[in-house]
Amino acid sequence: MKSLLVTLILLASPCAFSQTIDSIQLEEVILITPKKELNLKQAKPLASIDDYLEQSGIITMIKRGGYAWEPVINSMATERTLVTIEGMHVFGACTDKMDPITSYVEVSNLAEASITSGQHGSTYGSTIGGAVNLVRNRTGFGSKGWKTTLSSGFETNASQKIFGAAVNYSQENFFMDTDVMSRDSENYTAGNNIEVPYSQFSKLNLSATSGLRLGNNKVVEASVIYDKATDVGYPALPMDVSLAEAIITSVTYEVKPSSRLVSNWESKIYYNQVTHIMDDTQRENVAIHMDMPGKTKTFGGYSVATGKSGKHNFKINLNAYYNISDAEMTMYPDNPDENLMFMLTWPDVRTLFSGIFIEESYALSPASTLRISGGTGYHNNTVASEFGLQSMRIFYPDMPKTKERLLKNLAATYSFNKVFSYSIGIGYGERAPSVSEGYGFYLFNSFDNFDYVGNPMLKNEKSIEGSISVGYKKEKIAAKISSSYFHIIDYIIGMPDPQMLPMTIGANGVKLYTSLPYASIFNANAEAAYKISPRFTTKLQLQYNIGNDNGNENLPFISPFSYNAALAYQKSDFSAEVQLHGNNAQRNFAPSYGEDATPAYAIVNFNSGYLFRIGSYRLHSKVGIDNMLDAYYSTFGDWNNIPRQGRNFYLNFIFQN
Repeated sequence: MKSLLVTLILLASPCAFSQTIDSIQLEEVILITPKKELNLKQAKPLASIDDYLEQSGIITMIKRGGYAWEPVINSMATERTLVTIEGMHVFGACTDKMDPITSYVEVSNLAEASITSGQHGSTYGSTIGGAVNLVRNRTGFGSKGWKTTLSSGFETNASQKIFGAAVNYSQENFFMDTDVMSRDSENYTAGNNIEVPYSQFSKLNLSATSGLRLGNNKVVEASVIYDKATDVGYPALPMDVSLAEAIITSVTYEVKPSSRLVSNWESKIYYNQVTHIMDDTQRENVAIHMDMPGKTKTFGGYSVATGKSGKHNFKINLNAYYNISDAEMTMYPDNPDENLMFMLTWPDVRTLFSGIFIEESYALSPASTLRISGGTGYHNNTVASEFGLQSMRIFYPDMPKTKERLLKNLAATYSFNKVFSYSIGIGYGERAPSVSEGYGFYLFNSFDNFDYVGNPMLKNEKSIEGSISVGYKKEKIAAKISSSYFHIIDYIIGMPDPQMLPMTIGANGVKLYTSLPYASIFNANAEAAYKISPRFTTKLQLQYNIGNDNGNENLPFISPFSYNAALAYQKSDFSAEVQLHGNNAQRNFAPSYGEDATPAYAIVNFNSGYLFRIGSYRLHSKVGIDNMLDAYYSTFGDWNNIPRQGRNFYLNFIFQN
């Protein structure tokens, strides 16, 4: 154990920790595409957005295959967190969560991911665990003219091929950014060259943003994202995906008022549509063939004003959205004379949300700040389908067609920043049940092998949270320890109902969503960075998480103790690094939720890169090896214990004028 700790301290990587730890920050920013310089610090610049998000100290991933991982913030999955694209709400159309919002964007058109823990993440809506806001990359105004970027990558494991191109143009009063990226991957292999079937995918992403300056202080901007994934395999699930498609559009109007009080006022309207079709036609030994299409449509907007008065900095955000979620399932018996079976798994649920969020930061001194935020939101669910409403009333005869809720949040944090830094915060927040939790109709969960039925009568889930951080920074060393605790009241979870019969062949039974009296989650994260010399840097990250319900039973998908460490070398335009990543054995698993023990693992990665400069042209090259020792392993976050990828050689090229 002592030798392991020594090894951990000696290793570190800028890839593992893109955020700085030079001060206590309430918002963590992961840089994806820096505006002025190609990102030399990334081990794999053309990695998926999922790989980038895993660098965060508070994010882990649930993996159901080689594509579209589900982000978990502070040990809480997507029902309890909020993911937005520049403040826009986008809702996945898959009842099995095969299409998290992060799957509809690409690293080539994103500048950063802003990650906020707990209630300070309630700027654009209600959350319990925190929020991620994905920010687009912009050329901006200026006499820069035309700029072109070409990118290409190849990975030996799964023979993944990556191609991308971007064309940008800017002048004093106009700019335009266009981008395209495609990925094509075959089945990957786990350690010991064991193929993982149904793990292939193909993806195409198109993005365009343009801005027009209307005067000295007014800008209008329009943007669109089109993303299409086909032939997506999910080895951990009983079905694959033939199509996952999204179109995300917005128009933004920004003003910098001449007022001394308001420094910036931004308003946006947006529309997006997501289509998702599950498919089992490529699977062998299917008990009964099913079609499971889903679709969501979202209309929304916000208006946010920021300003400063003396020692006061404030932000006020008015936001609203209207979402339509509709999913169905058709079963086709082997006997053509038998009738088809049809269900509305999401019965055309209409959700209206409107809210206000206010945040105030007050400078108590040059080194200390008090940040207070609060908000309230009106939440309304309506079941628009009469057939779906009557189906739900089989279980809830008195269920109303419409359910109204009022959601509240409040948070306060005191922070002190000098050579020695610290912060302490408290918060209270509420959330409404998700569409699946409230209105899902016989949704099969392959993790615990139960069908799930929603409960529209659930109470709002409420959370009381506390957080503390301590940091230290000098010339060559920086360190930070942070922790958070969430006491979640009326914790929503599925519980078995022995009186109900499952719909899915071979299922263990039916679980109804219900509310436990409470559950608690504790997270701790430690980071350290040390500059050994002008060329060598070492960093270390340690994480510990634990979660229990009111009966002291373990909660699912809580990471065991984990570590990330590496040693980085940088000389002029050349870089190299070696990384160590690992988890302890998962002993605090939740068998009642379908979990089992997973063994400890440790993997070693290596990469090196060089930036070639030819006049005004630049070629950024990166080569590396993931899982150098070809370890066969599975983690706590791998659905049904699917194994992770084995040894993988990769090559990334980015050319830019």
